[in-house]
Amino acid sequence: MKKKVVSLLAAMALTVVTLTGCGSAAADTTDTTAEETEGTEETADTEADASDAATEATEGADMSNVKAGFIFLHDENSTYDLNFLNAAKAACEKLGVECVTKTNIPEGQECYEAACELADAGCNFIFADSFGHEDYIIEAAKEYPDIQFSHATGTKAHTENLSNYHNAFASIYDGRYLAGIAAGRKLNEMIDNGDITADQAKIGYVGAYTYAEVISGYTSFFLGARSVCPTATMEVTFTGSWYDETAEKEGANKLIEDGCVLISQHADSMGAPTACETAGVPDVSYNGSTASACPNTFLVSSRVNWEPYFEYAMTCVANGTAIDTDWCGNLETGSVELSELGSCAAEGTQEAIDAAKADIIAGNLHVFDISTFTVDGKTLDSYEADIDTDPDYTPDHEVVLDGYFHESGEGFRSAPYFNVQIDGITLLDTAF
Repeated sequence: MKKKVVSLLAAMALTVVTLTGCGSAAADTTDTTAEETEGTEETADTEADASDAATEATEGADMSNVKAGFIFLHDENSTYDLNFLNAAKAACEKLGVECVTKTNIPEGQECYEAACELADAGCNFIFADSFGHEDYIIEAAKEYPDIQFSHATGTKAHTENLSNYHNAFASIYDGRYLAGIAAGRKLNEMIDNGDITADQAKIGYVGAYTYAEVISGYTSFFLGARSVCPTATMEVTFTGSWYDETAEKEGANKLIEDGCVLISQHADSMGAPTACETAGVPDVSYNGSTASACPNTFLVSSRVNWEPYFEYAMTCVANGTAIDTDWCGNLETGSVELSELGSCAAEGTQEAIDAAKADIIAGNLHVFDISTFTVDGKTLDSYEADIDTDPDYTPDHEVVLDGYFHESGEGFRSAPYFNVQIDGITLLDTAF
């Protein structure tokens, strides 16, 4: 949920304005009106084609009637939210759209109030970035039927059946798989150098919650690593928060003390990367390069590039055309990206990533190929997932087809639903 490579760590100038009314008094709000900016070089022919198609779609659109509002769970100190903030700013600059941002909006009634405030301020496209925002954005969408609302990582648009409420995400599991290849090659290098033995190739992973999105993420990362380092295993710990620097650092240190020789994460602070830099342990970050802060240990990072979706959705608003109920970007649309490799990457890593990426785009490689993993020692030849998220969580869709688990964006909803615990991965705690 553009293959213009936008630096995640680029500084974002924010002008803070406090709005009054139905919004939270503690919320930060930024108004930005900008001109079109020049994109950077396309990295593959397929991505160039996708960018050209997106450009054609925006040509002729009158963007002057669009005002966009964005709601973020945290602020630029969170790598997750910074990724959205940068994309919102870049997309609005490119299209010449007025942009209003509201940061530090909790997953509660404050989100509804923020959405109301944006609507009353004239925004006709409103987007929220966190899973727990969804019910409050739906509430606002029902109150403002003439305004288009979108939400990242949500699951309810296809069952709510509101013409003005939409979910969006991207096949980030593809990016995590590719990052896993970088991790696997690093493990092989450590084995070849005699730093570890093959049976010591244990990865640690700092997760936020035991949600399907996190499970899908650490599983795809592990499968990428194991595709090149077959002895790799993984331990996962959870923090119970999307952003808690202390807990994430403690989680990484616990994994390192337990013998994990490489760390990755699905949490939003610099806690895990800085713990790795201190300990001298290679690290795969999320939502942007940490090379400047962790020059000796940063390996690679994956992220969702939200610019293509923002450009698409705002153009739909300008043209009065329908926005997809469930939109899912991918590698080919430039919605899933990897950073440049860090200095500690093993030789041949980029070539291995490029080859796997081409195979994924061509449909020759599927991240959740059932021949590459087992569950309780058995092949997963059938699985019914709860795609429609009914209150009883009743499985309702067969998702193992044609030899692989069809994750989000492959015919069903946009948000991840892979929640299978595969062999080779140990969960240290499941309280969250």
